[in-house]
Amino acid sequence: MKTKDRLTRAYEEAEIVEFDSTSKFIFFSDQHRGDGSNADEFSKNKVIVTHALAHYLDEGFTLVEIGDSEDLWEFPHLKHIVRAHGIVYGKLREFHAGSRYLRLFGNHDIQFADPRYVRQNLFDAQNPQTGELEALLPGLAVHQALRLRHKETGQEVLVVHGHQGDLANDQNWRFTMWTYRVFWRWLHAFGIHSPSSPIRNSYKRHKVERNYVKWIREHRVALICGHTHRARFPAPDESPYFNTGSTTFNAYITGIEISDDTIALVRWRVESDANGYLRVVRWVLAGPEPLARYDRMNRAGISPEAEKARHEAIREGAKGVPARRDGPKDAARARSASSL
Repeated sequence: MKTKDRLTRAYEEAEIVEFDSTSKFIFFSDQHRGDGSNADEFSKNKVIVTHALAHYLDEGFTLVEIGDSEDLWEFPHLKHIVRAHGIVYGKLREFHAGSRYLRLFGNHDIQFADPRYVRQNLFDAQNPQTGELEALLPGLAVHQALRLRHKETGQEVLVVHGHQGDLANDQNWRFTMWTYRVFWRWLHAFGIHSPSSPIRNSYKRHKVERNYVKWIREHRVALICGHTHRARFPAPDESPYFNTGSTTFNAYITGIEISDDTIALVRWRVESDANGYLRVVRWVLAGPEPLARYDRMNRAGISPEAEKARHEAIREGAKGVPARRDGPKDAARARSASSL
């Protein structure tokens, strides 16, 4: 089944989440939490993620993890992952206890599509000190997709991981997972990635993203996803395709924030101040832009035909047409910092 068909099915079956101008969401994707070994890409940014989660807890945000939260292809035993990153799961427990935690599955944690697997592995976990089972994320429901729907305007935003229709990572995920476990996992520790992954395969990445844009133009609904590990924030006159990036970059993480009816792309990283002290710093890379600017259902002035022509011209390299922004290339507009 093609990407457009898979996305349409995900849209039709998505969990509906209503929001308004007071709602706050932080979207993170592709954390790839592992067992703490050299092949665990999450470990290098664990401190940054923990600090960012603490910030969003204090500020009243709802955390939305949109897939590949754990890398169950390379690390099949979830209990080892929870033990390695207990402080992070402690933060997730706090979000969940406050009814501020939403979760989707991706291709690397597609096992969570089975509610029985979720119940057996996420509802409780073993305390490393006592050995007793304790509540972790009891009652958690893991979805394929969310449809954010504004209570006043009716504007919708589809949230998916983004692997839908990617043959190797969707329909054939079991075979691809097997290759990771017996072969690519060991090369991964040295920075060598599988060609089935869009992370290092630029042709595959651009193909996946073109399919996203085609679906958006046809259905006129904004899309937030991950999967490609490439942060994206469109201009208001472009197709509303947003990508969270990932938390596995070298020394920084990226995410998408929605608050006060605006949307922004943010980056968290460790920097030193004038005194040489290390601090975890939040930068706004793009936005905030009013979310309504990306409402293709209610906004006049941009027809599907005009938007399609614009993107075709861009692909053909037509002169005088501005290229799409690839994400965090604008000057930062806002900055906030707090000590480690």
